[in-house]
Amino acid sequence: MTNISIIFHSRSGNIYQLVEKAAQTARAAGAEVRVRKVAELPDPMILDKQAYQDLATATADIPEAGLDDLVWADAIMIGTPVHYGLPAPQILNFFDHTGPVAIPGKLMNKAVSAFASGSMPHAGQQATILALHNAFCHWGSVIVSNGSAAAVLHQPGNGAPYGTGTISRHEANSVTDDNLGAIEYQTLRTLQVAGALKRGLEPEPGITLVSEERLRKFGLDI
Repeated sequence: MTNISIIFHSRSGNIYQLVEKAAQTARAAGAEVRVRKVAELPDPMILDKQAYQDLATATADIPEAGLDDLVWADAIMIGTPVHYGLPAPQILNFFDHTGPVAIPGKLMNKAVSAFASGSMPHAGQQATILALHNAFCHWGSVIVSNGSAAAVLHQPGNGAPYGTGTISRHEANSVTDDNLGAIEYQTLRTLQVAGALKRGLEPEPGITLVSEERLRKFGLDI
């Protein structure tokens, strides 16, 4: 069985719609699924306060993401709204705190994939996903992109090879059927790559990781 953590921040429900579809798809494929929201910040930027409150109510029972959710997973999917062409500050804050598991190599060889939602067709969805790819490289993870070959990616509402991106036009919960098809494909592809990595790395190759002395210099509790 493949373990997958789907970690997200959503502002008006569009990312959460994709998260729900990804989780449904993964469970149907036989995966063990954790859905986790990242912690809120003290003073978040909110445009649609009603949608934000409705979403907070809808996701109240979802646990906050922790480092254990990353270590546990074979596959990781990250969903974020676009914020000036970057991931949401809440997502970046979560990434900033992954050093204790990233530096010792505990995120190496995990299959990771990202998806985003922006207000307009060119609002920065692809730039946001690529920004997350930078962090995945530091983790030593294996980036799973959508590519361009799947038929669903050629539907009118899709098209990005980097990962699924939606166009909200500042409307809450406005994900289209095209987008849901794209995230379904992205989830299955991520699980496929994660399964192949898991099987192919048994037994694991002999890799010398960073020394305990070096870890102590980072102030990490090992």
